[in-house]
Amino acid sequence: MTSAGRFAPSPSGELHLGNLRTAILAWLFARSSGRRFLMRVEDLDRARAGAEAEQLRDLAAIGVSWDGGVVRQTERWPLYAEAVGRLTAAGLTYECFCTRREIQEAPSAPHAPQGAYPGTCRNLPAPELEARRAIRPAAIRLRSEVREAMVQDVLHGSYTGIVDDFVLRRNDGVTAYNLAVVVDDAAQGIDQVVRGDDLLPSTPRQAYLASLLNMPVPEYAHVPLVLNADGARLAKRDGAVTLAELAVAGVRVEEVRDVLLASLGLPAGPLERALAVFDPAALPREPWVWPGMGGRGA
Repeated sequence: MTSAGRFAPSPSGELHLGNLRTAILAWLFARSSGRRFLMRVEDLDRARAGAEAEQLRDLAAIGVSWDGGVVRQTERWPLYAEAVGRLTAAGLTYECFCTRREIQEAPSAPHAPQGAYPGTCRNLPAPELEARRAIRPAAIRLRSEVREAMVQDVLHGSYTGIVDDFVLRRNDGVTAYNLAVVVDDAAQGIDQVVRGDDLLPSTPRQAYLASLLNMPVPEYAHVPLVLNADGARLAKRDGAVTLAELAVAGVRVEEVRDVLLASLGLPAGPLERALAVFDPAALPREPWVWPGMGGRGA
């Protein structure tokens, strides 16, 4: 299987400019390194009717092309179940009955990193385990053997982050993101992951899980986000931030594409023109503030 990069949106609504900018970067990283570029829809629990078609339309409109068909996580349950089964057989999972509120109110475990799961259900005695099963269904957590792990990132260098007993399968039966993304990337031959740097803190968990499953750890590049004028992550509430909204305001797709490319220090025009001069080392390391309608063509 040849190596590949990917873009993997959740179909919860239309893509905003921050999503589109990251998609362009993922495409440039993959194409500039001779990789295939794949499209995966992460629709495990946040799908809105019609959103997938809207997102794929917008990606194609700005020039992002992909190889092969679109893969959807809801079609991949057996892969996730097999991975959880392997970890369980190795003694690396346990049932957790904690509610979100109970986790927030629980005291931290001694020597545990701040924000880590405190291990409340890690060693429940059999009678208590049976009693809790009668009250609510269990989530499945990883029985982690480390407290932190280090990953290498193209833009951030060495990064060390928390690895706690994170959830693999929620108590409603839905596979958790950290497991699904690891299994999907390995199954698809994805060895390059380009995504927003808000996901960097979860990356050590994913790399550690990949090692437990004897799956390769991808090359990571976590790229800066797009922010609004207040310095917060760009969101729908910021006004015209999707292609459809900007089109209503008279802004053409080509203009949007060129503004996004300019924010990366890349030339305007079809993405192939940017690809010809793309250099990851020259990319900006700071978030980009969307200039709004006043920034047309800036």
